Amino acid sequence: MYSNKIKVITGLSIFVLLGVAAVQAPHQKEKNLKILPKDISDEKLDSIMQTYNKALGVKCDFCHVKQKVFPGDFDYASDAEPMKENAREMMRMTIEINKSNFYFDKNIRPEYLNTVTCKTCHRGEPFPPED
Repeated sequence: MYSNKIKVITGLSIFVLLGVAAVQAPHQKEKNLKILPKDISDEKLDSIMQTYNKALGVKCDFCHVKQKVFPGDFDYASDAEPMKENAREMMRMTIEINKSNFYFDKNIRPEYLNTVTCKTCHRGEPFPPED
């Protein structure tokens, strides 16, 4: 009887651990960052990406491709989607505009400035409206 309890507890423990492992998203170490700092925190990176989503009225699949192994997840490091390089060009442009025209505080990295942002031109649209 004591042996059955140990088997049940061990089995339940393994089941719980497998369940937790299945629920947690795999941590993607490779970020393939070419504009933003390589040492950026996951939280800061997520925050910046969410501002891009809102500014352009898009979702992650606008610049990122789905993973082949886990189709519900994205391969954020992949450069397979051409729009990702276009986004990098827009980031470079925005950083340069802010750095050249509004970079008053040398303690703030220019890629974190929010004077001119994606929303300045895009206004919630994937492509800036032609006025």
